[in-house]
Amino acid sequence: MRILVVEDDKDVAAFVIKGLREAGHAVEAADNGRDGLFLAASENFDAIILDRMLPGGIDGLRLLETLRAQDNTTPVVFLSALTQVDDRVRGLKAGGDDYLTKPFAFAELLARVEALARRGKGDGPATRLAVGDLEMDLLSRSVRRGAQKIELQPREFRLLEYLMRHAGQVVTRTMLLEGVWDYHFDPQTNVIDVHISRLRQKIDKPFEQQLLHTVRNAGYMLRAEEA
Repeated sequence: MRILVVEDDKDVAAFVIKGLREAGHAVEAADNGRDGLFLAASENFDAIILDRMLPGGIDGLRLLETLRAQDNTTPVVFLSALTQVDDRVRGLKAGGDDYLTKPFAFAELLARVEALARRGKGDGPATRLAVGDLEMDLLSRSVRRGAQKIELQPREFRLLEYLMRHAGQVVTRTMLLEGVWDYHFDPQTNVIDVHISRLRQKIDKPFEQQLLHTVRNAGYMLRAEEA
């Protein structure tokens, strides 16, 4: 996806941009309302991450109201330190599609942005995930590869579900720590390596084709090689 980030806090912007690019998305950025409005109105984006309070004479609400008045329907996620219910309501009434308050978990922001981008496709909630011949049933919480049933521990199931939902994308350690272990810091342990190794033993070792790949100096990717 191509995503626009309009955020004046340099640290927050750098964190979000880095995470989005690690997840395989193309990112443009602006640190004030005027530049953000110009980019949003003149270029095509799949989603916009927008701060409420911006310098440049145009805040997030005014920026979005201007876009909607121009019939620009690009999905917008507000990212704001304004946490009151009235603030969230104003953001949604201005045309926002979602509203996430700071501090936030990047994994949640990424999930919300990707969900908004899928919304226009009319897809219902998925109950089955598949990558190659690997299938996961979210209702029965069962996993099969081909005709063989695979028994997973709860954390292994959650790890595989996360990887399958991001199939074909590089999943970083930061994303796994937040999305699977709910850590918002690096505990400096080998917990990810241990679980990835266990998962490989179950979903890859007994089979001819490898699905779970290590991407050097980046993270992991679950994908089926094309024939």
